[in-house]
Amino acid sequence: MASRCWRWWGWSAWPRTRPPPAGSTPSFRHHLSTQEKTLQICVVGSGPAGFYTAQHLLKHPQAHVDIYEKQPVPFGLVRFGVAPDHPEVKNVINTFTQTAHSGRCAFWGNVEVGRDVMVPELREAYHAVVLSYGAEDHRALEIPGEELPGVCSARAFVGWYNGLPENRELEPDLSGDTAVILGQGNVALDVARILLTPPEHLERTDITKAALGVLRQSRVKTVWLVGRRGPLQVAFTIKELREMIQLPGARPILDPADFLGLQDKIKEVPRPRKRLTELLLRTATEKPGPEEAARRASASRAWGLRFFRSPQQVLPSPDGRRAAGVRLAVTRLEGVGEATRAVPTGDMEDLPCGLVLSSVGYKSRPVDPSVPFDSKLGVIPNVEGRVVDVPGLYCSGWVKRGPTGVIATTMTDSFLTGQMLLQDLKAGLLPSGPRPGYAAIQALLSSRGVRPVSFSDWEKLDAEEVARGQGTGKPREKLVDPQEMLRLLGH
Repeated sequence: MASRCWRWWGWSAWPRTRPPPAGSTPSFRHHLSTQEKTLQICVVGSGPAGFYTAQHLLKHPQAHVDIYEKQPVPFGLVRFGVAPDHPEVKNVINTFTQTAHSGRCAFWGNVEVGRDVMVPELREAYHAVVLSYGAEDHRALEIPGEELPGVCSARAFVGWYNGLPENRELEPDLSGDTAVILGQGNVALDVARILLTPPEHLERTDITKAALGVLRQSRVKTVWLVGRRGPLQVAFTIKELREMIQLPGARPILDPADFLGLQDKIKEVPRPRKRLTELLLRTATEKPGPEEAARRASASRAWGLRFFRSPQQVLPSPDGRRAAGVRLAVTRLEGVGEATRAVPTGDMEDLPCGLVLSSVGYKSRPVDPSVPFDSKLGVIPNVEGRVVDVPGLYCSGWVKRGPTGVIATTMTDSFLTGQMLLQDLKAGLLPSGPRPGYAAIQALLSSRGVRPVSFSDWEKLDAEEVARGQGTGKPREKLVDPQEMLRLLGH
């Protein structure tokens, strides 16, 4: 019966426009309850896409937005993806907290859509549903040896040092002196920087206690970041590169030969790419000043970019029990501009290492069999955020456009989805009549033994984390065990 608990509202799902009753008068409309006037919307996912979508939707005076999140805590990749030494990027949490404090917005954590409640159930309880659950998986390398111990995704490594519950028991082996990161984007640079930053520089960040302990024992001295293409095609941004070049106790290793002829080519590229490449070029080819030369000479650690190399195999140790290196195909570039691609030359080289981290991209997972999903692109098929062939269902963020861009990109994208939804409302394309919203879902969750975590519950956990961090001078000591979180809340 629980799954039918809101059917008494008497409104079918999508689409329907109900005419006013015969003889209805202004006084009839005047007596409509607030519940009947409320536009009930739910957003799945509480990262930047979810919160920015909610923020835009709340501009409608009758909108009530419920945000569902599978973790007991909010903020998604702002909490679990942004590097601990980039606290300024996390300031956006203040904006999200303001949104959550709105009387017309509610956060419900510890609710996994697709397991605890299904999308069709949400669609029946709400006028509209927006899927903003991000990219929870990583793209596989699909090469032999990928399954060996000593190989893990950069996504899992980032989750480990940031306290993502599912990665808390990762235990990366940092006993070797060399790590190889396959990929040359911002996540790859984040991982390299965390591996090489002196641990005392991380003590005052919100990195987890367990990760800091492992990094203190790390023997990694050299990190290579490997890319299939050349310096003009790197995916990281200049801020992250500059930070890496100036990293205390570490020196860059760049082969000047990789930059031959680049000076002429960069004249035609867009300004951001030009500035980035110029910085790479100067670092690779120019003699540093006395102070920088002295700093590099005293550095005990190093990082380097290996261009024109494509991973073919993770090499096993002699006993076959773990990763001991990566076999790389040497490549050359064909094509021009965006169409430039790496093709193998036939040459191979082996790069010994004790740790392999794949950083070739995140990808979304399908959430529910009822929701269309393009497994090749890793997105929900949509037109400007409207899910194809499923009226009343929308998407925003990475699950809408793929795992690209920064928080500001996601903000623009999410506002656009919110705008489309409100346009559809204005055009009479959303279901008319009242919807029960959370009241119906709460009954379902209760019948299934699921206890949601509210935003005020999160604020208790937040206070606990901050209190635990104070003793060691950290902004917080993150709780990483969901069961402990629920115990602290008395769930």
